[in-house]
Amino acid sequence: MTPATSAPTRVTTYGELAARARAGELGPDPAAQRISVAFTTRQAVRHDGRGTGYRNEVLSLRLAEAVGSCAVEPGTLSDSAVDDCAGADVARLLDHPLLPVRVAALDAYLAHISPHTPGNGARPVPLPAGTSLEKSRARARAVVELLDLPPGATVLVVGVVNSLLEALRARELGYVPCDLKGGVTEWDETVATDALSEAERCDALLVSGMTLGNGTFEPLRQHALRHGKQLVMFAQTGSAVLPRFLDSGVSAVCAEPYPFFWLEGGPGTVHRYRADRPGDAR
Repeated sequence: MTPATSAPTRVTTYGELAARARAGELGPDPAAQRISVAFTTRQAVRHDGRGTGYRNEVLSLRLAEAVGSCAVEPGTLSDSAVDDCAGADVARLLDHPLLPVRVAALDAYLAHISPHTPGNGARPVPLPAGTSLEKSRARARAVVELLDLPPGATVLVVGVVNSLLEALRARELGYVPCDLKGGVTEWDETVATDALSEAERCDALLVSGMTLGNGTFEPLRQHALRHGKQLVMFAQTGSAVLPRFLDSGVSAVCAEPYPFFWLEGGPGTVHRYRADRPGDAR
């Protein structure tokens, strides 16, 4: 099927975006769009040379040629929830009781109607083939380059990825690591758990798309908008959702639709968006 194409419509809140999609205001009737495949991807990671590891689990829904995704806490998504998505129409899933299902459905729908193309504001950035750590570092550089900050500035990092922290260190940028799971970084730095309380003392925000799936995105977006701070999103979750908030608190997005960099060792692509100059990937 040839995907529908629609220049992304900017919105002011996540609730508005979901409501407009549900009402069919952004593209074709979501009740007529059916999810053909629903699946989860689970991984455990410990890169060579790194002292710590982590686990990920992601729900993905396929709509025609597009795949929408939302990360979940490992082990929290039941098989019955996945089964419930296969064959369902998008409209029903946009009203699903589970937030990750609603986010993945919205992501699939928006990826279908507005693919990551230059015409829709995206600029592709190639990731070279390599080991899991080499690809993680390449992705991190692509993300951190979207921050326009002088050395010595402090960045709130929501969703701790050690390669991102390493890339910030290389830029001589300070950071406050934050993640709902807490813990410590590769460098034994304490990971905060309350992102909004830490945001006040930071110059910019670097935030995972996972915040869409746990309901913490909107307060961070509103903080950035209210204080005029840069908010850069790195998005496997909601890669097609978050570009809709450019100029509404989000300053840039590094979008990474499925398949993600950690799934295989060959070359890949991420797509960068900027609010000030849409599609500029400088």
